[in-house]
Amino acid sequence: MDYVNLGRTGLHVSRLCLGCMSFGVPDRGNHPWTLDEEASRPLIRRSIEAGINFFDTANVYSDGTSEEIVGRALRDFSTREEVVIATKVHGAMRPGPNGRGLSRKAILAEIDASLRRLGTDYVDLYQIHRWDPTTPIDETLAALDEVVRSGRARYVGASSMYAWQFAKALFLADRHGWSRFVSMQDHYNLLQREEEREMLPLCADQGIAVLPWSPLARGRLTRPWDDQTERSATDDFGRSLYGTDAGDRTIVDRVGEVADGHGVPRAQVALAWVLHQPVVTAPIVGVTRSEHLDDALAALRVSLGPSELAALAAPYRPHPIAGFA
Repeated sequence: MDYVNLGRTGLHVSRLCLGCMSFGVPDRGNHPWTLDEEASRPLIRRSIEAGINFFDTANVYSDGTSEEIVGRALRDFSTREEVVIATKVHGAMRPGPNGRGLSRKAILAEIDASLRRLGTDYVDLYQIHRWDPTTPIDETLAALDEVVRSGRARYVGASSMYAWQFAKALFLADRHGWSRFVSMQDHYNLLQREEEREMLPLCADQGIAVLPWSPLARGRLTRPWDDQTERSATDDFGRSLYGTDAGDRTIVDRVGEVADGHGVPRAQVALAWVLHQPVVTAPIVGVTRSEHLDDALAALRVSLGPSELAALAAPYRPHPIAGFA
């Protein structure tokens, strides 16, 4: 496993980040396809044994049970000093007007709740899951700075917003001497490349770590276009991300062609394309079966030539931005 700096920080993370939305009590939240604790633990253990030290979850995943499962597994299979734990805040965790968002009240309550569920005194990376239009960004940044200064988080990061919003947040943090976002978790894969227009150049310029979510396009890049899975049949959010564009079908076919040429599964080629992008730090990969983890690890060794990279990228057409909500 290779390790890289998280942006301009001195923190070293594995080139793959294990996305932990797949782990949680299935009847909690809106992810019926998640794995319960018994099924989750072997995959987390194998990830650690393979050298993955970077784990990403969120308070809203399976109503907090993802954090609980991941926290127990990391304590049992590793040591706190060896792993990098990232979690997120923004979504609704309880009813009522203050049960969600990025207000000072919400952030200071939710970091403590996440730490209790994870069973740790601090997280390495505390991320805002989305932009909160109802809270001034100054309030959010000041609260996040307090979280860092209190020792409850080592760094702060962000996810899925417009580049102008991210630039504003970086500017305000610098102006006030607050803890600065060190990472951007954005929606980026062969079927959704709109971040290449503004966000990725901004991250490159500012030394921000790029942690793409859904690098396999919710599985669309791992199978023939018309095939479905149990998850895709029940994944309303996933259906909102990817449509029926003919160019997308061509890209999926190209992934299959390149994969056949290498004699590997499509997932390895699709993930390898993301890993070949110079601005990418560590894609966030979700796994529900051991072969998913095998493919992710193998993708680190797949070398795509210039003609293959060009062939995979060529059919892309501009898309509406998806995943900010």
